[in-house]
Amino acid sequence: MKISPSPHNYGKDSVSSLMYGVIVAMIPAMLVSFYFFGLGAIIVTLTSVVSAMAFEWLITKYLLKKEPSLIDGSAIITGLLLAFNVPSNLPIWIILIGSLVAIGMGKMSFGGLGNNPFNPALVGRVFLLISFPVQMTKWPLPGNFPMEYADAATGATPLGVMKEGINNGEPMADILQNIPSHMQMFYGQMGGSLGEVAGLALLIGCLYMLFRGIITWHIPVSVLGSIAIFTGILHLASPEKFADPLFHILTGGVLLGAFFMATDYVTSPMSQKGQIVFGVGIGVLTVVIRVFGAYPEGVSFAILIMNAFVPLINNYIKPKRFGEVKVA
Repeated sequence: MKISPSPHNYGKDSVSSLMYGVIVAMIPAMLVSFYFFGLGAIIVTLTSVVSAMAFEWLITKYLLKKEPSLIDGSAIITGLLLAFNVPSNLPIWIILIGSLVAIGMGKMSFGGLGNNPFNPALVGRVFLLISFPVQMTKWPLPGNFPMEYADAATGATPLGVMKEGINNGEPMADILQNIPSHMQMFYGQMGGSLGEVAGLALLIGCLYMLFRGIITWHIPVSVLGSIAIFTGILHLASPEKFADPLFHILTGGVLLGAFFMATDYVTSPMSQKGQIVFGVGIGVLTVVIRVFGAYPEGVSFAILIMNAFVPLINNYIKPKRFGEVKVA
């Protein structure tokens, strides 16, 4: 019998294969965004991805003084996720700033891949939302293809319409007449950022990642389940004031966040129980911000807040250690 130190079993997956698996899973949502938003979506996506890769290469080579490596695909994912979280009419110069913040501050300032405590794309997105609130909340309407992508006709998102209607004291029945149906929202017939209007495409990508074993069910199910339960209780208590659970799941960045951003390996807990706690926290915070906060959307803030709790979750929720001696 040959005895050797661990690890004894090697998996076939690598960092790059997992990253490119996520990229493949994002392709359906990307194509749907191109279909609904046209040239603007293509320009925003290409600008975000190319600039993210360029900034990572430059920072690695000239600031960190290391050999640049872009083949792992992580910079591409950051660029895609940043594009998925912004409007399709966002000016190029703002996209470049968001990309620089996402890569420079959100990722490379902590040492690069595997060291960042916060999701880089969300760091860039929240920075842009706070710095450029006007440009970041002008949502192009699907199917509008002007010659200049920045001139697209804009409108409020379903969450924005809902928030404004509730603040004005309008009954829920009247508010629902001014927003798309649940099925329309599921197919993408609504205003919003590139990646949040394609519920069906996002679901296809999630199923692909589950089938490949890239992610597990724990975070997506706990995020969606906690949102459904929390909003369901509110809706049952006051249906004239609070929307139904399906509305909250299909609108905004819930599906995008639950499937692609909360499941980030680096910024999510290691254990399955920890992932469930993490997901529930995201769901509860999302609803609290949406319903009781000033912003109509809260997914990005909820994920970043729970990212900060990941070290604590990992410390207190971890697998049992075998061979540990219990001292009386």
